[in-house]
Amino acid sequence: MLDAPPIPPLDGLHPLVVHFPIALLLVAPLLIVVGLLLRPEKGRSFLVAALLLMVLGTAGSFLAVASGEAAAKLAERGGPVDAMLEHHEEMAETVRMVFTVLTLVFATILLVPSLVRRPLGRGVTASLLVVFLAFYGAGALLLANTAHAGGRLVHEFGVTALLAPSPLPSLPLVEDDDD
Repeated sequence: MLDAPPIPPLDGLHPLVVHFPIALLLVAPLLIVVGLLLRPEKGRSFLVAALLLMVLGTAGSFLAVASGEAAAKLAERGGPVDAMLEHHEEMAETVRMVFTVLTLVFATILLVPSLVRRPLGRGVTASLLVVFLAFYGAGALLLANTAHAGGRLVHEFGVTALLAPSPLPSLPLVEDDDD
């Protein structure tokens, strides 16, 4: 029978949750570009989908930062690991703040004209979105650098999450027969 794997505590959750906000936040601007290229009637659904991805990605960044901070308390420390861990943590907190602001700005651009029943012209909307995408690009670059620092922690410095042993039985190793 298949059972769900155990949910790790917050300090072991980081490697499971960190990739979702990265993916969601990096895909969102692609939907904005599609929304810009289409007629407003069709493009709006892409813009709303981009906002949904940004909201989910930003919410995920809060969980990623919290789980990363919990995991960092348990990580083996010393020398360059400390410096890289501190750098990664500071960048992650900045990413969380930047995407919170970007998400709120995008929601304002998208929703306020509808709420006040004064739609912006296509040219004004397109101009605002192009400027927004420039700022978003800077945020995406920061996000990529933060992810790279996390990858270095794992692959270069060997920092891993401390997970409890799995209650699932071990599978036997299959040897390759070259006969």
